[in-house]
Amino acid sequence: MNKIKLEIAGLSFSQTQSGAYALVLGEEGGNRRLPIIIGGFEAQAIAVELENMTPSRPLTHDLFKSFALAYKIEILEVIIYNLKEGVFYSKLICSDGTHQEEIDARTSDAIAMAVRFNCPIYTYEFILSQAGVSIDDDQLPLDEPKEKPKEKEKTKEKKKAPPEFTALSEEELKESLMKAIDDEAYELASKIRDELNKRNKS
Repeated sequence: MNKIKLEIAGLSFSQTQSGAYALVLGEEGGNRRLPIIIGGFEAQAIAVELENMTPSRPLTHDLFKSFALAYKIEILEVIIYNLKEGVFYSKLICSDGTHQEEIDARTSDAIAMAVRFNCPIYTYEFILSQAGVSIDDDQLPLDEPKEKPKEKEKTKEKKKAPPEFTALSEEELKESLMKAIDDEAYELASKIRDELNKRNKS
């Protein structure tokens, strides 16, 4: 299978899961986004590295990087290789210069390591087809700042809870999907897309 390269397009509070974050990966050269829900600790580990911040003491992922480099091990790439029941599966492709090894990892941890080793992130077409959200190129450029303006964050916090999707008509769902994409609520958009896919299969 051909690999599709991804880039980190955004990291924000999850709009449907309290205490969680939505990590949005964008298809390089494409208009699809892959929203992934991650925990607060992993979100912090990714954000710290993206913002070039140096914590007073090493985080767990920093320790792992130091340990790997001490033994001359590099992470060559991260691959999100499967999706089962809404759970993404990832692996680290590592090498000591002579031997290559694949290590299974949670996707959030894999991305946290990818930003530390500055290595590429890949996935496969079937995963983007199942879980990706398509947007227009001018809605979210890949070079958008990782942190949203405070005014925008406050606006998002005031949004009402999402309606019960099952009570909406297909046309209303499509309108809600477009609005979620316009609002950059990709995790919510993925749930609406899942509901539409469910109806199309039945």
